[in-house]
Parts: sequence; structure tokens; C-alpha cells
Amino acid sequence: MTDKKPAREPIAEDARIDTLEERLKAAQEREDQRSQSQVKGVDANYRSGNRVLADLLGGILGGLVIGWSIDYFAGTSPWGLLIMLFFGIVVAFRNIIRAANTRPTDPE
Repeated sequence: MTDKKPAREPIAEDARIDTLEERLKAAQEREDQRSQSQVKGVDANYRSGNRVLADLLGGILGGLVIGWSIDYFAGTSPWGLLIMLFFGIVVAFRNIIRAANTRPTDPE
């Protein structure tokens, strides 16, 4: 370790480099915001579709199971099954209509 000074002094940063870094940072932030909003929209639509499918299948299958159980234990075949299947379909469509009429919570 010597006490000699280095042959070259460090060069001070140029103002152009600073402005370039600022512009790059601003462009990166804009790109992050642009790409981030697209992903949220796709996810929200995907969740909405899955909810509609779950409501529809749940209403129909729930009505079938409950109706079959009533018929099996009460001996009222096929009326319990038909009535509960009808109620299951009505409930499923009511839930789908309610979900379609609600406003999205994420303002874009």
C-alpha cells in the first residue's frame, strides 16, 4: 500500500447521464403501470367466469342431491327431485344475475 495518488482522478458524472437515468426510470415506471393494469383486468374476468360456473354447477348439483335425498327418504319419486332441481336452477340464475349487475370494485 503506497501513499501515491492514482494517475487518473475519477471523472465527475456528466449531467446528460443523470437526465438519461431519470428518463429511463420514468419510462420504466410507466411501463410497470401499463402492464400491471392489464393483468388485473384479466384476473378479474377470469374470477368472474369461475364464479358464474361455480354458481351454475352448484345450484344444479345441489338441487339434484337434495331432491334425490328427499325422494329416497320420503318415497315421493320423482317429484322431490324435479322440484328441487327447479329450485336449484332458479337460485343459480338468480346468483348469476346478481353477480352480473354488481359494479366492479377496481376502478380502471
